[in-house]
Amino acid sequence: MHIERSEFIAWMERIMERFDILKDSIVRKQLQSTEIDGEQLLDNQDVLQLLRISSRSLQRYRSDKKLPYYKISGKLYYKKSDVEQFIRNNFHSGLRITGKDNDK
Repeated sequence: MHIERSEFIAWMERIMERFDILKDSIVRKQLQSTEIDGEQLLDNQDVLQLLRISSRSLQRYRSDKKLPYYKISGKLYYKKSDVEQFIRNNFHSGLRITGKDNDK
């Protein structure tokens, strides 16, 4: 079987267009599935990177009910606002400003 170069290129371009359509469809689906009530959801990996903690620490925060989560199709998600509130409540409260005027 012999295919002309121009015909082969045309077929490849059509295939690539189909891949682009599929990719766009997948991206749209991912955006839809990672929102609840218009609020962005973060998965475990997103939260681990954001908080710079271990997966065990994240599990402990879930178990201690310090960080609300949702289980969707067997995967854990966190509302972005819940994670931001968790950061405000737990990480900023331990900060202490030091300096000449504050050391007294």
